[in-house]
Amino acid sequence: MFHLVISAKPTFNALKAVFFSLTFFICSKKKRGKEKTTANKFIKETQKMRALLSPESSSLYFTSINIVFRDPNPCRSRTSLYFLKRDGCCRLIRRKPRSTAVKAVLDSATIEELGLKESDMRNPAISSTYRRSMLPKPNQTVLEAQARICTGPTQTRPLSEEQAFKVLDTILRSVRGELKDEEQVSKAQIGAFFAGMTIRANSFPEETQWSEGERRAMNLFWPLLLRALPPDVIFIADPEGSIMGLGNSVGPQFIGNGTTEMRLVGALREILAGGHLGYEEVQGVLKDVLPLKFEDGKSTGVSESLLSAFLIGQRMNRETDRELKAYCLAFDDELGPAPVADVNSLTHYGEPYDGNTRFFRSTLFVAAVRSCYGESSLLHGVEWMPPKGGVTEEQMLNFMGANTNLSLHQAKKLIEDEEVGFAYLSQREARPSLYSLIGLREHIKKRPPLATTEKVQQFIRAKGKESIVAGFYHEGYEEPLLMLMKRRGVHSGLVVKGEEGALSMTTRLRSASTSKGFPVNYCSGFCSVGTETACKEDGVSHQSFRLEVNAMDYGFEPTDTPRTDRSVSKNIELGLAALHGQKGPAYDRIVLNAGIVDHLLGCDGAEDVTIALDRAREAIDSEGQMQFATRKSALGV
Repeated sequence: MFHLVISAKPTFNALKAVFFSLTFFICSKKKRGKEKTTANKFIKETQKMRALLSPESSSLYFTSINIVFRDPNPCRSRTSLYFLKRDGCCRLIRRKPRSTAVKAVLDSATIEELGLKESDMRNPAISSTYRRSMLPKPNQTVLEAQARICTGPTQTRPLSEEQAFKVLDTILRSVRGELKDEEQVSKAQIGAFFAGMTIRANSFPEETQWSEGERRAMNLFWPLLLRALPPDVIFIADPEGSIMGLGNSVGPQFIGNGTTEMRLVGALREILAGGHLGYEEVQGVLKDVLPLKFEDGKSTGVSESLLSAFLIGQRMNRETDRELKAYCLAFDDELGPAPVADVNSLTHYGEPYDGNTRFFRSTLFVAAVRSCYGESSLLHGVEWMPPKGGVTEEQMLNFMGANTNLSLHQAKKLIEDEEVGFAYLSQREARPSLYSLIGLREHIKKRPPLATTEKVQQFIRAKGKESIVAGFYHEGYEEPLLMLMKRRGVHSGLVVKGEEGALSMTTRLRSASTSKGFPVNYCSGFCSVGTETACKEDGVSHQSFRLEVNAMDYGFEPTDTPRTDRSVSKNIELGLAALHGQKGPAYDRIVLNAGIVDHLLGCDGAEDVTIALDRAREAIDSEGQMQFATRKSALGV
């Protein structure tokens, strides 16, 4: 067994060795049948992965004696890695950490125990610290109210009178200029809050319309707010002058500033009444207003209040298929035609962009395993995304020293490279217009339609078969996701209700008190076939399926899911230990998710689910210890 023991806390340079462990794993599995590999051959293989290293990262040198990270900015403290061998002997490898690295990596529990605030430190081991510091923070009082009222017709929880008084008083004092810095209520928050109130009054069922307490609070505060709020917010709060009962003429007469806002206001009148838009209307608005442009942290284009009302309003009204299609396809041509990779198959992984906050996130490691037997994968996402702000693939790759600024064409080359076979694309590089919304989305609080559609993207196409896999949590979105996949024209599609709404299926026993809706491990999907019984959509025949995956049926022992609790480093540690053959819950989850996905997508050689699972195990286990030991010897370790 290969072990890493890190003396002192891990730093940026020390963790870069972990990334090369992942590189090493992939390269070793690609060279089956060779019992010996020289250091020179290993160097040649890893050079193909150099594209994944950040350009400013330290250079890596391999010798027969040592591995050294050369750092242009050395500091006094040192970190040592000990590679333990079976006989108990160890090889010491020292690295000089970057001066920009944190001095100690603490987990969330330690930070809480010490009474520290995560905002006071930049700790790359914790997901929440990847939030960009230049983003203004929302007012927490109003944000909590948004979480209650800016949601669906049955999920909304009306405010009590005390809560409504507090929220409206906070908004009034903010627009009067009495609140400063983080206490200020942003324009986006005000727009989202009043959009929620208006839609509830106009179209929600009686039980989720305004409570008596909300109505009393609004009757008291609205005359004061009417004198303080800007015209765009008054329009959102009372677009027809009929809700507040004061004969307001601002809302009915408001048209916005300029042609862009005029189109947006016209669309909002329909949304605020509980209605829906056409495909061209949604795309027209999105292309008009995006990307957002900022100066001193403030939008210089369209009103943030209007845009936030538009985004959250469409989600509250439950988007139609044509609205979701518009969001999904709006920016397909933003950077020109998608590059086409010369591979036999390509799987697009659509993990929720806001990450995991509790459990092990396995997809990065599943992609590495699948690449070993020729199943190429494209992962995409962001470094940090609200509302959860959890662990993402980009955080893990950044923490390990990888380059997450790849262009579409660089990612295409990695997918085509037989020694790599998968790539990660950041939304920042692939869809800059949508990436510009991250700050606004934090102030909206609830997930907008983009949270669904950004998971169904084809940033790169393939000459061979294409598949899309996406995670979901809330019942009712599985069919729209599959509809979008079919609209993409892929060979097969799969939606998975994994843990936390992510893609990771679990080997944990199903709890007696399951969550609402579908159980964890529920899968639904389709494969393109030529049978007469298959349904047809867009001229293509699809064979549909749905099932609940019970890991015990496939020989897995029930195990609790490893908790990571926002720890990026813990997620990496679990994943790499599994790739090095360490049996346990993380290993089982990687095998389960690789094999089941291969089988359900109809991948070549995975027609039998047992064979598919064995193939995933084989990718990790076969020759693993021997080949890894050979490479350690070749490296002088």
